[in-house]
Amino acid sequence: MEHKITAVARYKGETVQVDFEDRDPIFLHCSVIYDLGLRQGMCLSEKKISEAVRRNDIRRARERALYLLDNRDYGYVEMFKKLSQNYDEEVCYAVVNGLASAGLIDDRRYAEKCAEYYVVTKQRGCYRAAEEMRRRGIPKELIDEALEKYDGTAPERLKDLIERKYLRKLNEPGGAEKVKAALVRQGYGFSEINALLKEYEEYDTEED
Repeated sequence: MEHKITAVARYKGETVQVDFEDRDPIFLHCSVIYDLGLRQGMCLSEKKISEAVRRNDIRRARERALYLLDNRDYGYVEMFKKLSQNYDEEVCYAVVNGLASAGLIDDRRYAEKCAEYYVVTKQRGCYRAAEEMRRRGIPKELIDEALEKYDGTAPERLKDLIERKYLRKLNEPGGAEKVKAALVRQGYGFSEINALLKEYEEYDTEED
């Protein structure tokens, strides 16, 4: 069954309302109207109408994705989840696959940026950084690859953290255990924490 278009008129901004003789109207971006050549008197099957709406949704979802990418980088899974809040799976796959093909989404690049953010900027241990990166949907192999460059750098970050935030607490009753717990929560291993705190204990002994 085909539906005859009775009117094509501006609705709001760049949105156009398409009225039909025997069904509810649809609302499309003016570029979709132009690309499909929709006009009064034209007859469309329900399938063609659905295709027009899907094309419009893909356009809207892509605009949303580009807006999000203006603010920060995204990985494939994270962008898909963000778009799926408003669009169906088919539309999300079409948009995210297109962005990936165009190089606007790159999981390896995203993994490297996330690793730098969590390890260097936030001074998290690699365990915590990996956990946060998994939550963002980054594949394990890319997480391992991105964090590899920070192997062996934990003592330096731990020392900076202790001297900036925890040095006074070490001298409080039970302070060492509290500091250890705080550093474990930030993703550092027991062995590397204990090794560094031992240096501070030895230093205090020498001072006494």
